[in-house]
Amino acid sequence: MKEVTVQDQKVLVVRTQGQYFAVGGRCSHYNAPLVKGALFGETVRCPIHGACFNVITGYIEDYPGLDSLPTYKVKQHANTSLKLTKRVKEMCTLEPGAKHTVLLVGGGPASLVCAETLRQNCYQGRIIMVTKDSLPPYDKTKLSKVMNVESSSILLRPAEFYQQYGIEVWTNKEVVSVNPGDKLVKMNDGALQHYDQLLISTGCRARPLSCPGSDLKGVHLLESYDDMLEERNVKCYMNSKVTEIRGENGKVTFFNTDVCTAGAIPNSGFLAGTEIAVDSKKAVIVDKFMRTNTPDIFAAGDVTSFPLTIRGGEHVNIGHWQMSQAHGKIAGLNMMKKPTPIKSVPFFWTSFLGNGIRYTGRAFHGTPFEIFKGYTEIIFKGKVEERKFLAFYIKKDVVVAASSLMFYPAVAQVAELMSKGNVITKAQAQADSLSWLQM
Repeated sequence: MKEVTVQDQKVLVVRTQGQYFAVGGRCSHYNAPLVKGALFGETVRCPIHGACFNVITGYIEDYPGLDSLPTYKVKQHANTSLKLTKRVKEMCTLEPGAKHTVLLVGGGPASLVCAETLRQNCYQGRIIMVTKDSLPPYDKTKLSKVMNVESSSILLRPAEFYQQYGIEVWTNKEVVSVNPGDKLVKMNDGALQHYDQLLISTGCRARPLSCPGSDLKGVHLLESYDDMLEERNVKCYMNSKVTEIRGENGKVTFFNTDVCTAGAIPNSGFLAGTEIAVDSKKAVIVDKFMRTNTPDIFAAGDVTSFPLTIRGGEHVNIGHWQMSQAHGKIAGLNMMKKPTPIKSVPFFWTSFLGNGIRYTGRAFHGTPFEIFKGYTEIIFKGKVEERKFLAFYIKKDVVVAASSLMFYPAVAQVAELMSKGNVITKAQAQADSLSWLQM
């Protein structure tokens, strides 16, 4: 594949199946250059956050992101406009008078992708999204990375989008109970709402500290746009926990801002009294089609315990943006009676001191206070001391996960191999050459 510039726009030209195809050259998520990503057959995977696109249709196939890529004929006429950098996949809208209702409980990425998937597959019934946030779906990943951002700049879709496609978004509302027998939910204001199909996508909430001093003024939880803090210099303390917070006169005065990541708790309490199954950590249990054990009730995102394909169907709870979007798509397709299992490979990302960290696979399990290693050995490539390396996590002579620091697009390549069902061996990880990664 090769990137070319046409009319000031980056275009990715790919040769596959003996033919040439051209699509937008920038990922629709955060505009990363796809030419630096991983190409396998008809799929290109973003090197930065792992989103996948079909190079023939331009359609987004895995997440994060919402939009597809624009497509172009390889032989262009001189007057063809290339102003688009991404495009919304074709969708229908609400049919006037429609009674059938899909109720989406939660206003995160899983709900939004589910709503769009329904409209993309010709569902013309009523779609209602209920969120306790004051905003419609927004990019929560930026709350901990880009401080003091304007709310309008992190919205995933503008208000006009929901109006155009007939998606109702009810903000500042919370579902407090569910009655599966009558297919009703009760809101925090006492109102009742009927549904025909229900999606539980309420996510998780920040786990509060329980140590002495955690109730002092100046100790805050970061959960929503209204909770944002200012960014300061950062020092990380690994394998540590907070045992006490000290202050004066009942409050904490910070000369530096301390951030403690204490984990998350699934927001499933409103399901108490129903037969909807949850696990020991209160995550909602679903099958590979995102179905709960109750008819017409699905669940998606951080609130779920779902079967992870690359771990042989082991049920896991993964609180991550990319997986939530994938769940939303699978739930939407199965609501439409289009049987589709969840097969996405976890792909995590962050940055530290300006350096990009990437991780794919599953090498850990447990809680933030009790983490169990799902690997027995780590094989490093590159130089850790120079902050440019690739790490393979090994269990039973097989690579179960990989992480990297400034080693693009290695982790994207590993994720794509895993998604195709390929087994990466310890011998491959140990080899001097990484030619098998096609970097």
